[in-house]
Amino acid sequence: MKVAVLGAGAIGAYVGAALHRAGADVHLIARGPHLAAMRQDGVRVLSPRGDFTARPRATDDPAEVGPVDYVFLGLKANSYAACGPLVEPLLHGTTAVVAAQNGIPWWYFHRHGGPYDGRRLESVDPGGAVSAVLAPERAVGCVVYAATELERPGVVRHVEGTRFSIGEPDRGVSARCRELSEAMRAGGLKCPVETDLRNDIWLKLLGNISFNPISALVRATMRQMCHHGGTRRVIETMMTETLAVAHALGCEVGVSIERRLAGAEKVGDHRTSTLQDLERGKPLELDVLLAAVVELAEITGVPVPTLRTVHALSDLLALRSAA
Repeated sequence: MKVAVLGAGAIGAYVGAALHRAGADVHLIARGPHLAAMRQDGVRVLSPRGDFTARPRATDDPAEVGPVDYVFLGLKANSYAACGPLVEPLLHGTTAVVAAQNGIPWWYFHRHGGPYDGRRLESVDPGGAVSAVLAPERAVGCVVYAATELERPGVVRHVEGTRFSIGEPDRGVSARCRELSEAMRAGGLKCPVETDLRNDIWLKLLGNISFNPISALVRATMRQMCHHGGTRRVIETMMTETLAVAHALGCEVGVSIERRLAGAEKVGDHRTSTLQDLERGKPLELDVLLAAVVELAEITGVPVPTLRTVHALSDLLALRSAA
């Protein structure tokens, strides 16, 4: 099995190292000092489950890699529309694209069934620009429950969690999903194949839609947000509104808001990916988290006043940080 990890940052390098440890032919695509460190010393994973080093091939040129069986996308969703030149050399007729993104994916209504089947969401696929680069037929959904940070070039700090849930947009259990699941599990990760991954998408989004933008607005860790009474109430309200949109689309999260908050609190002083991006001067990945759910609320007629307010504030933050 040949795998290219496009955007081998903290999550991508962690997955690539695990798959390489399982015997897959892994190619990490990255750039800058991180690429140089991985070329020289491999990927060093520091984890409460045990430290290890893996030495998959690393490059900044997808043409050197050539066609693969799986492209694991570690890129931020806001860069998908422009990633065509990077993805194209990696594709053959049946290459699967495994999008390890937060939030609502561009393929959400692909083979969804029902009244919204095939509908395009402008907030995540503006003008169809993402679908033109990443055909929905290639998509294998992936919901990441692992928390990692790039401690320094070539060194990934695994904070907690090893689960990467995957699934087909049409809710089937395909051979490509089974093969990927087996390889991920052989590398020490949890990788269940879900018959309806959209439920997992909303479960993960329940935290991302609230903690990520709030953390950037107030520069706070998970623990700090959970322990501040007023902020915790805002987050609870955001979660309640998000669940209402999910229910309107026929999805069931299966976890209470209180349990979700308790799980977040256990993570401790972890900085969300949005806060990390803000601190590093990177674009903020908020369209797939907030704007998409606001758009879905408009489609389904669900009132989401708190989500709209936080979206307005965080959208201005994103514009100012990009200026």
